[in-house]
Amino acid sequence: MSNRFKIGDHVGWNSEAGRVSGTIIAVHTSDFDYKGHTHRASADDPQYEIKSDKTDHIAAHKGGALRLLP
Repeated sequence: MSNRFKIGDHVGWNSEAGRVSGTIIAVHTSDFDYKGHTHRASADDPQYEIKSDKTDHIAAHKGGALRLLP
């Protein structure tokens, strides 16, 4: 099971560009379409939409890819 986060949490993750941080803006507990792709999510393994701190980019990740930041 992955980490659990909530809307408003400040998190970090690795991207192709290096370490990125942002704020969770949505929690998905069922499959959803994002940027033309179906992302798999469930109540036991949710996915999170995160808005980058430095840009307006929105990313979708499972909790295992994220870490809570202070």
